[in-house]
Amino acid sequence: MKRPGPGLLALMTTTLLLPIAVYARGERDGHGALRPAASFAEIRDPAARSVALFTEMGKVIQSPRCMNCHPRSDRPTQYDTLTPHQPAVMRGPEGKGVAGLECATCHGPANVDFVNGTGSIPGNPNWHLAPIEMAWQGKSLAEICRQIKDPARNGHKSLADLVVHNGTDKLVGWGWHPGKGRTPAPGTQAEFGALTQAWIDTGAKCPS
Repeated sequence: MKRPGPGLLALMTTTLLLPIAVYARGERDGHGALRPAASFAEIRDPAARSVALFTEMGKVIQSPRCMNCHPRSDRPTQYDTLTPHQPAVMRGPEGKGVAGLECATCHGPANVDFVNGTGSIPGNPNWHLAPIEMAWQGKSLAEICRQIKDPARNGHKSLADLVVHNGTDKLVGWGWHPGKGRTPAPGTQAEFGALTQAWIDTGAKCPS
């Protein structure tokens, strides 16, 4: 009988050995809300309004759904508690894992529910880690804001590109549809994109 390859072994390990209770504790009855961008018009000073808008965006940026894919090391984290990923996968040259244990070994094109209904394995066709230059974990919201504006540390994106990325990118959008056992990001992706546009329109100011 042919022995299973390393990819299959990893999938078996993930599915059979990870404690179901850890997934279950991520379940929540709701995921919070985002203030609509228009509601910040009451702040008359544009710079203060811009800071307030980014602070609202921070509810998404600093949520586990974003932070887990923006780790400070080459190992992703998982769950709502930013627990080091098990099995101990690593970033790899393109953020998609190392040879023999690529992200796609376990993460398919869509979320897959556990057969017992208590959790799920997340999935997206473009599943990967953010580049190490875009690491957010361990940073303040002000530090993340300056990083997001820096093309050398945001994937060479312009401010206009950030609106598209935040508001329409399908992998970013997974954060609002993360499958059973995970708290969705606050609000909706459309609201997040609108907040991003309003933040830029008011000068893209960062918290201090």
